[in-house]
Amino acid sequence: MRILAFDTCLDKTYITLNDNDKIIKSEVIFSDGENYHSAYLISTIVKILKEAGLEPKDLDIIVTDVGPGSFTGIRACVTVARVLAQQLNIQAIGVSSLEILSNILGDNDLVALDARKNKAYIYDGEVKGAIELEQVDELVKGRRVITDNSLKERLSKNAELAISYQDGNYPLGDILSKLAAKKNETDWRKLKPLYIQPPPVFGK
Repeated sequence: MRILAFDTCLDKTYITLNDNDKIIKSEVIFSDGENYHSAYLISTIVKILKEAGLEPKDLDIIVTDVGPGSFTGIRACVTVARVLAQQLNIQAIGVSSLEILSNILGDNDLVALDARKNKAYIYDGEVKGAIELEQVDELVKGRRVITDNSLKERLSKNAELAISYQDGNYPLGDILSKLAAKKNETDWRKLKPLYIQPPPVFGK
């Protein structure tokens, strides 16, 4: 079972090729001075498949992060996943970025990411939505929480331990590909972005 997993929703692009639960290729791409990191998604997929001696038709499943995260990143990876799955006539799987992050230490931890507007996206075994920060302060008391650089200092005051995923070199692409095995495959038409809050409107 060959699984192509990719994520452009967070602060980097992660692409992983998994063959029967073994990671055979994995790359991380950072934004540069010219382009946002998601701009390199397709070219890197082509590169990884070539290096593995495979063609797109050799893939069995596509799995992607569906958000929350960068609106540009969410649109990029969900669109590419849908197009690939459609063209290859294979199944697609969507996984929340919050669930991915909950597994960076292998323990399905509480996750709280900055959602702006004085809110945080919460995952506590399931996606809880965007919650007011005052409520989050109470929720994290005495617990280990995975967060980002924006909220790490604040949450550290009440949490047993607050860890920013942005401070470590966590194998998010590998985690995503392995989570695919626990999910139900779906038709590419059912793969949808997870917009917990509406996209920003220009000029407002």
